[in-house]
Amino acid sequence: MGISALFKRNKEDKFVSLLLRQCEATVEGVKILETGLTRPHAALEPIRAKEYEADELRRIIIDELHNTFITPFDREDIFNLSLHIDEMIDYALTTLEEMEMLKVDADDYLKTMVSLVRQEAEELTMAMHRLSANPRVAGDHARRAKKLESEVDHLYRVAVAELFTRPKDFKELMAMLKRREVYRHVSNMSDRADAAANVFGMVVMKLT
Repeated sequence: MGISALFKRNKEDKFVSLLLRQCEATVEGVKILETGLTRPHAALEPIRAKEYEADELRRIIIDELHNTFITPFDREDIFNLSLHIDEMIDYALTTLEEMEMLKVDADDYLKTMVSLVRQEAEELTMAMHRLSANPRVAGDHARRAKKLESEVDHLYRVAVAELFTRPKDFKELMAMLKRREVYRHVSNMSDRADAAANVFGMVVMKLT
């Protein structure tokens, strides 16, 4: 292996490792959300700590981008991939915070949507694992994440449609609006996973 190839490999390992750690922190954060749906208050401290860890990894990635001339794939793709993954855990935290603040309990729709988003995060993590050695396999995982996002989107629409059939008075209307807000955070989290999957798709196309 030549010196230039070795140098590039070291840079690749650095960025891929950081992005992988960020993906893994996001999976852990979504798992905290999933297990904390029935007791949001108890899950707030753990998910805030995990969100801080993920934010720190993003800050390091941005700093490394400023300090590194050679990157394993386009700088813009590294930046955007990190951004969308970071937004996922931000929405996971917001979901729990607003469930606690608005006193919204977890129904079956919410539990299922969060479970699907957790699977999206896991697929993105697998895509990151495979990106260097097996980019086409990484692309397969990204496509699975996109398919899961479609399921979340469909379920979100069904859940919101059902909500609008419930209100009989002002109190029920307010409860409906609060629940829809929580649903929307989870839907947004899923959208960010879809955006990350799109970046993976572009990276795979460029690498292959």
